[in-house]
Amino acid sequence: MKLPPLNPQISQLPVYVPGRPIEEVAREHGLDPHGIIKLASNENPLGPSPRALEAMEQVLRHLHLYPDGSAFQLKRRLAEKLYVEPGNLILGNGSNEIIEFVGHAFMNPETEVVVSEYAFAIYGIVTALFGARLVKVPARGLGADIPGMIQAITPRTRVLFLANPNNPTGTLSSHAEISELLAAVPPEVLVVMDEAYVEFLEDPADCLALVREGTHPNLLLMRTFSKIFGLAGLRLGYGIGHPDLIAALEKVRQPFNINSIAQAGAIAALEDADHLARTRATNRQGLEYLHAAFLQMGLEFQHSHANFVLVKVGDGAKCFSELQRLGVITRPMGGYGLPAWLRVSVGTPAENHRAVTALKQILGRI
Repeated sequence: MKLPPLNPQISQLPVYVPGRPIEEVAREHGLDPHGIIKLASNENPLGPSPRALEAMEQVLRHLHLYPDGSAFQLKRRLAEKLYVEPGNLILGNGSNEIIEFVGHAFMNPETEVVVSEYAFAIYGIVTALFGARLVKVPARGLGADIPGMIQAITPRTRVLFLANPNNPTGTLSSHAEISELLAAVPPEVLVVMDEAYVEFLEDPADCLALVREGTHPNLLLMRTFSKIFGLAGLRLGYGIGHPDLIAALEKVRQPFNINSIAQAGAIAALEDADHLARTRATNRQGLEYLHAAFLQMGLEFQHSHANFVLVKVGDGAKCFSELQRLGVITRPMGGYGLPAWLRVSVGTPAENHRAVTALKQILGRI
C-alpha cells in the first residue's frame, strides 16, 4: 500500500544521526554497558546538578497536572541571571526547537539561509524542511569565513546561522568578526547566534548587551541547558532576542512544550554555582589533556573552545567502529564532510585517558 503524497521536500530531507547510545553499542558488541564510556555527544561528564536532581524529584508527585505553559518562574529566574526581561526569552524543547521556530517564522521556498561549511547539521535540515535554499559558505580552515558569509547575503536571504563556538569543529570567531558581522547584516536578515557552548569561554563576545540595548531586533541568541548544566536528557534550550521577535516566535510555539520536570530542574541548576565551576574546571583540564595527547601522537587536531576536540585519524568511520569494540563511543564526522576526523567529547580524567589509550591501540593496527 502507498502512503498519501508527501510534501516534496520530505523525500530529500536528510536525517540527523545522533551519537550512539551506550545500551545500543553494548547489545551490538556483547559488552557490559557499565564498562562503556560515551564521548560522542558533548555531554557533561559530571552529570546533572545535584540541586537539579533534588528539585526534579519534588515535581514527580504532581505529574498529573499540566506544566505552566508560559514557564513563568523559569523565565523570571533566567531573565534575572541574564539581566534581560522575561519578554526577551523563548523556551524550546532543546535548541533544536528554537531553530524550528525560526523556520516557521522566516523560511519558505522563496528564501535563502546562509551557514558556514561544517555548521551544525540541524541548520540545514530545518532549512530543507521548510523548502528554503541553503547557502553554504566554504570554511576558512575549519572555522567560519565571516566576510564570505556577509558576501553570500542576497535579497532573498532571511536567516544567517552562526555557532560560536562552532559544533563540530570547536572553532571560535573573534569579537571583531562578530562585530563586523552584526554591523554588516541588513535588518531584514535574522542573525541566529548559536551560543550552546558559550559558558565554557573565558572571554565571550557580549552579544547579550545588544539584546539589552534593543538595537538589533534581527539578532537571536540561542543557549541550552544540555551542555554545561548537564541536563541534556531534559531537552531544554532558550532563545534571547528583541521582544517583538520573541512575540513572533511565540506564535509558532506549541503549548506546554517545556515539561514540569525540566522547568524545576533548570531553575535549580541556575543556582548551582559549584556544579558549574567544577564542570568548567573539568573541561579545561580535559581539553589540555586531549590537546597534549593528540600532539604527542602526531595527530592533527583543532584547538577547541568548547567541550570536545576534533582530531584527524585517517579513516574516521573505521576508527569509530573499532573504538566501539573497546567500549569507547566517539563521533565520526563523515556526515559533515570530514571523513578523516573524529569528534571526541571531554570526559572525566579517567575517561579521557581511556579514550586516548584506546585510540593509540586502534591507530597502531589500522
